[in-house]
Amino acid sequence: MDNRSDRFASGFVAGTIFGSIVGGLFGALLANKLNEPLSEEEAKSEGKPTDGRLKRRSQLKSTPELSMEDARQGLEAKIAQLNDAIDDVRQQISNVNGRD
Repeated sequence: MDNRSDRFASGFVAGTIFGSIVGGLFGALLANKLNEPLSEEEAKSEGKPTDGRLKRRSQLKSTPELSMEDARQGLEAKIAQLNDAIDDVRQQISNVNGRD
């Protein structure tokens, strides 16, 4: 039983170290990518000024707010559809049971 716990502990430590290294590298690459200026083509496609100072970070800050609002409106529409469907089923059930 001791051998298993030793292997688990060493595997856990090795996995933690490996995960830290990979996560750190991934985070550094992502941070570097976010700090790059938008290319002129990307800025034009989004209707933004093409001075080299515009960063991807500003692009990412505006996107979640818009997508959250779109998601909220989409969910509200789906809930309204579900409520209508529930009302229809209730009405059909009450008609079948002879309650009008």
